[in-house]
Amino acid sequence: MMPLLFWHLADAPPELVPATVLARLRERFHRNAQRNLFLTAKLFKLLNLLEAHRLPAIPYKGPVLAASCYGNLALREFVDLDLLVHKRDVPRARELLSAAGYHPRHRLTLAQEAAFLRYNREHELVHEDDRSMVDLHWAIMEKSFSFPLDPECLWERLHRVPLGGSDVPTFSPEDSLLILCVHASKDAWERLKYVCDVAELVRTYWDMDWRRVVERAGRLGSERMLFLGLLLARDLLETPLPEEVSRKAHADQAVEALVRRIGERLFQRIDNSPRRFAEMPFRPIHMKMRERLRDKVRYLVRLATTHTVGDWMALPLPKPFFFLYYALRPIRLARKYGRKLFITILRV
Repeated sequence: MMPLLFWHLADAPPELVPATVLARLRERFHRNAQRNLFLTAKLFKLLNLLEAHRLPAIPYKGPVLAASCYGNLALREFVDLDLLVHKRDVPRARELLSAAGYHPRHRLTLAQEAAFLRYNREHELVHEDDRSMVDLHWAIMEKSFSFPLDPECLWERLHRVPLGGSDVPTFSPEDSLLILCVHASKDAWERLKYVCDVAELVRTYWDMDWRRVVERAGRLGSERMLFLGLLLARDLLETPLPEEVSRKAHADQAVEALVRRIGERLFQRIDNSPRRFAEMPFRPIHMKMRERLRDKVRYLVRLATTHTVGDWMALPLPKPFFFLYYALRPIRLARKYGRKLFITILRV
Protein backbone atom coordinates (compact mmCIF):
# COMPACT_ATOMS: atom_id res chain seq x y z
CA MET A 1 0.00 0.00 0.00
CA MET A 2 3.04 2.31 0.13
CA PRO A 3 2.63 3.67 -3.45
CA LEU A 4 -0.94 4.71 -2.73
CA LEU A 5 0.06 6.21 0.60
CA PHE A 6 2.68 8.40 -1.08
CA TRP A 7 0.31 9.31 -3.93
CA HIS A 8 -2.23 10.73 -1.49
CA LEU A 9 0.29 12.38 0.86
CA ALA A 10 2.50 13.95 -1.79
CA ASP A 11 0.36 17.09 -2.05
CA ALA A 12 -0.48 17.34 1.65
CA PRO A 13 0.52 20.53 3.53
CA PRO A 14 4.18 20.25 4.66
CA GLU A 15 3.26 20.53 8.33
CA LEU A 16 1.16 17.35 8.16
CA VAL A 17 3.85 14.95 6.91
CA PRO A 18 7.46 15.04 8.17
CA ALA A 19 9.88 15.68 5.32
CA THR A 20 11.98 12.62 6.15
CA VAL A 21 8.92 10.36 6.03
CA LEU A 22 7.76 11.80 2.73
CA ALA A 23 11.27 11.40 1.27
CA ARG A 24 11.33 7.71 2.19
CA LEU A 25 7.89 7.20 0.69
CA ARG A 26 8.92 9.02 -2.49
CA GLU A 27 12.04 6.89 -2.85
CA ARG A 28 10.04 3.69 -2.43
CA PHE A 29 7.41 4.95 -4.87
CA HIS A 30 9.99 5.56 -7.59
CA ARG A 31 11.73 2.25 -6.97
CA ASN A 32 8.39 0.47 -7.30
CA ALA A 33 7.56 2.38 -10.50
CA GLN A 34 10.88 1.34 -12.06
CA ARG A 35 10.39 -2.25 -10.97
CA ASN A 36 6.85 -2.34 -12.37
CA LEU A 37 7.98 -0.94 -15.73
CA PHE A 38 10.73 -3.56 -15.84
CA LEU A 39 8.26 -6.39 -15.11
CA THR A 40 5.74 -5.04 -17.62
CA ALA A 41 8.41 -5.14 -20.33
CA LYS A 42 9.19 -8.72 -19.29
CA LEU A 43 5.48 -9.55 -19.56
CA PHE A 44 5.30 -8.35 -23.16
CA LYS A 45 8.39 -10.39 -24.06
CA LEU A 46 6.80 -13.51 -22.59
CA LEU A 47 3.48 -12.90 -24.33
CA ASN A 48 5.26 -12.38 -27.65
CA LEU A 49 7.32 -15.53 -27.10
CA LEU A 50 4.27 -17.67 -26.40
CA GLU A 51 2.29 -16.10 -29.24
CA ALA A 52 5.12 -16.79 -31.69
CA HIS A 53 4.74 -20.48 -30.84
CA ARG A 54 0.94 -20.36 -31.01
CA LEU A 55 0.45 -20.79 -27.27
CA PRO A 56 -2.30 -18.46 -26.06
CA ALA A 57 -1.83 -16.96 -22.59
CA ILE A 58 -3.88 -14.72 -20.33
CA PRO A 59 -2.03 -12.26 -18.07
CA TYR A 60 -3.80 -11.27 -14.88
CA LYS A 61 -3.17 -9.46 -11.60
CA GLY A 62 0.24 -7.71 -11.64
CA PRO A 63 0.60 -4.97 -14.28
CA VAL A 64 -2.77 -5.74 -15.88
CA LEU A 65 -4.64 -5.04 -12.64
CA ALA A 66 -2.50 -1.98 -11.89
CA ALA A 67 -3.12 -0.40 -15.29
CA SER A 68 -6.79 -1.30 -15.71
CA CYS A 69 -8.11 -0.67 -12.18
CA TYR A 70 -5.61 1.71 -10.56
CA GLY A 71 -5.06 3.67 -13.76
CA ASN A 72 -1.31 3.86 -13.14
CA LEU A 73 1.33 1.12 -13.16
CA ALA A 74 3.14 2.81 -10.28
CA LEU A 75 0.22 2.71 -7.82
CA ARG A 76 0.29 -1.02 -7.05
CA GLU A 77 3.13 -3.19 -5.80
CA PHE A 78 3.59 -6.63 -7.36
CA VAL A 79 6.55 -8.98 -7.33
CA ASP A 80 5.74 -11.52 -10.05
CA LEU A 81 3.87 -12.06 -13.30
CA ASP A 82 0.85 -14.35 -13.54
CA LEU A 83 0.06 -16.13 -16.81
CA LEU A 84 -2.73 -18.63 -17.44
CA VAL A 85 -2.29 -21.17 -20.23
CA HIS A 86 -4.32 -24.17 -21.27
CA LYS A 87 -3.37 -27.22 -19.23
CA ARG A 88 -2.40 -29.10 -22.38
CA ASP A 89 0.10 -26.34 -23.19
CA VAL A 90 1.91 -26.35 -19.83
CA PRO A 91 4.82 -28.67 -20.84
CA ARG A 92 5.55 -26.69 -24.02
CA ALA A 93 5.18 -23.33 -22.25
CA ARG A 94 7.61 -24.48 -19.57
CA GLU A 95 10.13 -25.49 -22.22
CA LEU A 96 9.91 -22.06 -23.85
CA LEU A 97 10.26 -20.22 -20.58
CA SER A 98 13.15 -22.45 -19.58
CA ALA A 99 14.94 -21.57 -22.82
CA ALA A 100 14.31 -17.90 -21.95
CA GLY A 101 16.07 -18.34 -18.59
CA TYR A 102 13.15 -19.16 -16.27
CA HIS A 103 13.60 -22.23 -14.12
CA PRO A 104 11.32 -23.89 -11.52
CA ARG A 105 11.80 -23.07 -7.88
CA HIS A 106 11.54 -26.78 -7.02
CA ARG A 107 13.19 -29.67 -8.86
CA LEU A 108 10.69 -32.52 -9.17
CA THR A 109 10.92 -36.13 -10.26
CA LEU A 110 8.72 -37.34 -13.14
CA ALA A 111 6.21 -38.85 -10.69
CA GLN A 112 6.13 -35.65 -8.64
CA GLU A 113 5.73 -33.58 -11.80
CA ALA A 114 2.70 -35.61 -12.88
CA ALA A 115 1.08 -35.26 -9.46
CA PHE A 116 1.92 -31.57 -9.34
CA LEU A 117 0.17 -30.94 -12.65
CA ARG A 118 -2.87 -32.90 -11.46
CA TYR A 119 -3.36 -31.27 -8.05
CA ASN A 120 -1.78 -27.83 -8.21
CA ARG A 121 -2.34 -24.69 -10.22
CA GLU A 122 1.01 -23.10 -11.07
CA HIS A 123 4.71 -23.51 -11.66
CA GLU A 124 6.77 -20.89 -9.86
CA LEU A 125 9.59 -19.91 -12.20
CA VAL A 126 12.57 -17.67 -11.46
CA HIS A 127 14.85 -16.03 -14.02
CA GLU A 128 18.42 -17.16 -13.65
CA ASP A 129 19.90 -13.66 -14.11
CA ASP A 130 17.56 -10.91 -12.89
CA ARG A 131 15.58 -13.12 -10.43
CA SER A 132 12.25 -11.94 -11.85
CA MET A 133 9.45 -14.40 -11.14
CA VAL A 134 6.68 -15.86 -13.28
CA ASP A 135 3.78 -17.96 -12.06
CA LEU A 136 2.70 -20.18 -14.95
CA HIS A 137 -0.91 -21.17 -14.18
CA TRP A 138 -3.17 -23.83 -15.65
CA ALA A 139 -5.85 -23.40 -12.96
CA ILE A 140 -6.96 -20.58 -10.70
CA MET A 141 -6.80 -22.47 -7.41
CA GLU A 142 -5.09 -25.66 -6.32
CA LYS A 143 -7.39 -28.66 -6.01
CA SER A 144 -7.06 -28.81 -2.22
CA PHE A 145 -8.86 -25.47 -1.79
CA SER A 146 -11.91 -26.88 -3.56
CA PHE A 147 -12.91 -23.97 -5.81
CA PRO A 148 -14.49 -25.75 -8.82
CA LEU A 149 -14.07 -23.02 -11.43
CA ASP A 150 -13.32 -24.54 -14.82
CA PRO A 151 -10.43 -22.43 -16.17
CA GLU A 152 -11.45 -23.25 -19.74
CA CYS A 153 -14.63 -21.19 -19.24
CA LEU A 154 -12.54 -18.10 -18.55
CA TRP A 155 -11.26 -18.12 -22.13
CA GLU A 156 -14.80 -17.64 -23.42
CA ARG A 157 -15.32 -14.36 -21.52
CA LEU A 158 -12.07 -12.47 -22.08
CA HIS A 159 -11.87 -8.70 -21.75
CA ARG A 160 -9.17 -6.52 -23.35
CA VAL A 161 -7.48 -3.76 -21.38
CA PRO A 162 -4.91 -1.11 -22.39
CA LEU A 163 -1.37 -1.72 -21.20
CA GLY A 164 1.85 -0.11 -22.36
CA GLY A 165 0.36 1.31 -25.54
CA SER A 166 -1.25 -1.98 -26.50
CA ASP A 167 -4.31 -4.03 -25.60
CA VAL A 168 -3.92 -7.33 -23.78
CA PRO A 169 -6.54 -9.98 -22.95
CA THR A 170 -7.45 -10.67 -19.35
CA PHE A 171 -10.41 -11.99 -17.39
CA SER A 172 -13.78 -10.28 -17.59
CA PRO A 173 -14.57 -7.87 -14.72
CA GLU A 174 -17.06 -10.40 -13.31
CA ASP A 175 -14.52 -13.22 -13.34
CA SER A 176 -11.76 -10.95 -12.04
CA LEU A 177 -13.86 -9.84 -9.07
CA LEU A 178 -14.70 -13.40 -8.06
CA ILE A 179 -11.11 -14.59 -8.53
CA LEU A 180 -9.73 -11.72 -6.44
CA CYS A 181 -12.17 -12.49 -3.61
CA VAL A 182 -11.43 -16.22 -3.63
CA HIS A 183 -7.67 -15.68 -3.79
CA ALA A 184 -7.82 -13.25 -0.86
CA SER A 185 -10.05 -15.65 1.08
CA LYS A 186 -7.48 -18.40 0.63
CA ASP A 187 -4.93 -16.07 2.26
CA ALA A 188 -7.55 -15.15 4.91
CA TRP A 189 -7.59 -11.49 3.78
CA GLU A 190 -4.38 -10.89 5.72
CA ARG A 191 -3.34 -7.89 3.62
CA LEU A 192 -5.17 -4.61 3.10
CA LYS A 193 -3.89 -4.72 -0.47
CA TYR A 194 -6.43 -7.45 -1.26
CA VAL A 195 -9.30 -5.23 -0.12
CA CYS A 196 -7.93 -2.33 -2.14
CA ASP A 197 -7.79 -4.47 -5.29
CA VAL A 198 -11.47 -5.32 -4.91
CA ALA A 199 -12.38 -1.69 -4.23
CA GLU A 200 -10.53 -0.38 -7.28
CA LEU A 201 -12.00 -3.05 -9.56
CA VAL A 202 -15.55 -2.28 -8.39
CA ARG A 203 -15.05 1.46 -8.89
CA THR A 204 -13.61 0.93 -12.37
CA TYR A 205 -16.20 -1.58 -13.56
CA TRP A 206 -19.26 -0.39 -11.68
CA ASP A 207 -21.44 -1.31 -14.68
CA MET A 208 -20.43 -4.98 -14.61
CA ASP A 209 -23.16 -7.63 -14.70
CA TRP A 210 -23.72 -7.93 -10.95
CA ARG A 211 -26.49 -10.48 -11.25
CA ARG A 212 -24.23 -12.78 -13.24
CA VAL A 213 -21.28 -12.54 -10.84
CA VAL A 214 -23.49 -13.30 -7.82
CA GLU A 215 -25.12 -16.24 -9.60
CA ARG A 216 -21.74 -17.59 -10.67
CA ALA A 217 -20.41 -17.31 -7.12
CA GLY A 218 -23.47 -19.16 -5.83
CA ARG A 219 -22.98 -22.05 -8.27
CA LEU A 220 -19.33 -22.36 -7.26
CA GLY A 221 -20.03 -22.27 -3.53
CA SER A 222 -18.09 -19.01 -3.14
CA GLU A 223 -20.90 -16.52 -2.59
CA ARG A 224 -19.77 -15.87 0.99
CA MET A 225 -16.20 -15.17 -0.19
CA LEU A 226 -17.53 -12.70 -2.76
CA PHE A 227 -19.74 -10.88 -0.26
CA LEU A 228 -16.93 -10.82 2.27
CA GLY A 229 -14.65 -9.01 -0.17
CA LEU A 230 -17.34 -6.55 -1.19
CA LEU A 231 -18.33 -5.65 2.37
CA LEU A 232 -14.69 -5.24 3.41
CA ALA A 233 -14.20 -2.86 0.48
CA ARG A 234 -17.32 -0.93 1.46
CA ASP A 235 -16.60 -0.73 5.20
CA LEU A 236 -12.86 -0.05 5.02
CA LEU A 237 -12.55 1.94 1.79
CA GLU A 238 -16.06 3.38 1.34
CA THR A 239 -16.64 1.51 -1.90
CA PRO A 240 -20.24 1.89 -3.10
CA LEU A 241 -22.17 -1.30 -3.81
CA PRO A 242 -25.42 -1.92 -5.69
CA GLU A 243 -28.33 -1.99 -3.27
CA GLU A 244 -29.40 -5.52 -4.21
CA VAL A 245 -25.88 -6.91 -3.73
CA SER A 246 -25.51 -5.14 -0.39
CA ARG A 247 -28.88 -6.50 0.75
CA LYS A 248 -27.96 -10.08 -0.16
CA ALA A 249 -24.58 -9.78 1.55
CA HIS A 250 -26.18 -8.55 4.78
CA ALA A 251 -28.61 -11.47 4.73
CA ASP A 252 -25.77 -13.83 5.69
CA GLN A 253 -24.90 -13.20 9.34
CA ALA A 254 -21.68 -15.20 8.98
CA VAL A 255 -20.42 -12.64 6.47
CA GLU A 256 -21.04 -9.79 8.93
CA ALA A 257 -19.09 -11.64 11.62
CA LEU A 258 -16.20 -12.35 9.24
CA VAL A 259 -16.04 -8.71 8.15
CA ARG A 260 -15.72 -7.57 11.77
CA ARG A 261 -13.11 -10.20 12.58
CA ILE A 262 -10.95 -9.55 9.53
CA GLY A 263 -11.35 -5.77 9.77
CA GLU A 264 -10.02 -5.82 13.34
CA ARG A 265 -7.15 -8.18 12.54
CA LEU A 266 -5.95 -6.19 9.53
CA PHE A 267 -4.78 -3.39 11.80
CA GLN A 268 -3.06 -5.56 14.37
CA ARG A 269 0.69 -6.12 14.29
CA ILE A 270 1.07 -9.61 12.84
CA ASP A 271 3.69 -11.51 10.89
CA ASN A 272 2.72 -11.29 7.20
CA SER A 273 5.86 -12.92 5.84
CA PRO A 274 5.53 -15.25 2.82
CA ARG A 275 7.03 -18.02 4.94
CA ARG A 276 4.18 -17.70 7.42
CA PHE A 277 1.62 -18.07 4.63
CA ALA A 278 3.42 -21.11 3.22
CA GLU A 279 3.42 -22.82 6.59
CA MET A 280 -0.35 -22.52 7.06
CA PRO A 281 -2.13 -24.81 4.56
CA PHE A 282 -4.95 -25.31 7.07
CA ARG A 283 -6.88 -22.37 8.49
CA PRO A 284 -10.14 -22.77 10.40
CA ILE A 285 -11.41 -19.49 8.93
CA HIS A 286 -11.56 -21.21 5.53
CA MET A 287 -14.45 -23.26 6.86
CA LYS A 288 -16.40 -20.19 7.95
CA MET A 289 -16.03 -18.69 4.49
CA ARG A 290 -18.01 -21.52 2.91
CA GLU A 291 -21.80 -21.44 2.93
CA ARG A 292 -22.43 -25.06 1.88
CA LEU A 293 -21.76 -28.14 4.00
CA ARG A 294 -20.59 -30.20 1.02
CA ASP A 295 -17.93 -27.60 0.22
CA LYS A 296 -16.65 -27.68 3.81
CA VAL A 297 -16.42 -31.47 3.72
CA ARG A 298 -14.80 -31.47 0.28
CA TYR A 299 -12.24 -28.91 1.46
CA LEU A 300 -11.25 -31.06 4.45
CA VAL A 301 -11.06 -34.26 2.40
CA ARG A 302 -8.95 -32.70 -0.33
CA LEU A 303 -6.73 -30.96 2.18
CA ALA A 304 -6.04 -34.30 3.84
CA THR A 305 -5.42 -36.29 0.65
CA THR A 306 -3.74 -33.88 -1.76
CA HIS A 307 -0.01 -34.28 -1.32
CA THR A 308 2.22 -31.28 -1.91
CA VAL A 309 5.82 -30.31 -2.56
CA GLY A 310 6.21 -29.97 1.20
CA ASP A 311 5.26 -33.63 1.65
CA TRP A 312 7.71 -34.70 -1.04
CA MET A 313 10.55 -32.63 0.42
CA ALA A 314 9.84 -33.89 3.97
CA LEU A 315 10.03 -37.53 2.88
CA PRO A 316 11.29 -38.25 -0.65
CA LEU A 317 9.97 -41.58 -1.95
CA PRO A 318 10.86 -43.48 -5.13
CA LYS A 319 8.17 -43.78 -7.80
CA PRO A 320 6.99 -47.34 -6.84
CA PHE A 321 6.10 -46.07 -3.36
CA PHE A 322 4.56 -42.77 -4.43
CA PHE A 323 1.07 -43.98 -3.49
CA LEU A 324 2.12 -43.92 0.18
CA TYR A 325 1.83 -40.13 0.20
CA TYR A 326 -1.95 -40.52 0.31
CA ALA A 327 -1.55 -42.09 3.75
CA LEU A 328 1.42 -40.03 4.91
CA ARG A 329 -0.24 -36.70 4.13
CA PRO A 330 -3.05 -37.05 6.73
CA ILE A 331 -0.51 -38.22 9.32
CA ARG A 332 1.72 -35.22 8.67
CA LEU A 333 -1.25 -32.83 8.93
CA ALA A 334 -2.50 -34.48 12.11
CA ARG A 335 0.90 -34.11 13.76
CA LYS A 336 1.09 -30.44 12.83
CA TYR A 337 -2.52 -29.31 13.28
CA GLY A 338 -4.07 -32.21 15.20
CA ARG A 339 -6.07 -30.44 17.89
CA LYS A 340 -7.08 -27.49 15.70
CA LEU A 341 -8.11 -29.81 12.86
CA PHE A 342 -10.17 -32.04 15.20
CA ILE A 343 -12.05 -29.08 16.72
CA THR A 344 -12.79 -27.66 13.27
CA ILE A 345 -14.18 -30.96 12.00
CA LEU A 346 -16.50 -31.14 15.00
CA ARG A 347 -17.84 -27.67 14.15
CA VAL A 348 -18.59 -28.45 10.50
